[in-house]
Amino acid sequence: MKKKKIFLWISGSLFALVALVVITNGSGKERFVPTVSAKSMTIYKSPTCGCCGNYVLYMKRAGYDVRVVDTEDMAKIKNEYGIPPDMESCHTTVIEDGYVVEGHIPTEGIEALLANDSDVRTIALPNMPVGSPGMPGKKREAFSIYAIDEQGSVAEYMQL
Repeated sequence: MKKKKIFLWISGSLFALVALVVITNGSGKERFVPTVSAKSMTIYKSPTCGCCGNYVLYMKRAGYDVRVVDTEDMAKIKNEYGIPPDMESCHTTVIEDGYVVEGHIPTEGIEALLANDSDVRTIALPNMPVGSPGMPGKKREAFSIYAIDEQGSVAEYMQL
């Protein structure tokens, strides 16, 4: 009888732990679930970039349908999608319906872009901020995310 109680306690504890890891993705924070139906995206990245690989995993875990294109010519990709040099990061994401996301932007920023009824089609988080999705370390300050228009003009879009 005592063994059965111990077994049930251990089983229940393991179930709770597994549920916590699945729900929080092991981070202690709620797992983000896209509010917009899962979108298809293509992430262009260097084949040797580790943080880009981490970002790909982050987006897949968030429920996005991710296609990865490894390329040695990221400059060509950034030029093709109109990313100004001072807004560049290490990877460029193209989402169905013509949206472009430059860099390690959290899913909340992408969802805001997809849900927004404005003309904004491109957003960027320049450089590779510590603590942003895919990057190591703890977030130190709010991320400034910028909108880029078709002429290459830049304006702050949001802070996360």
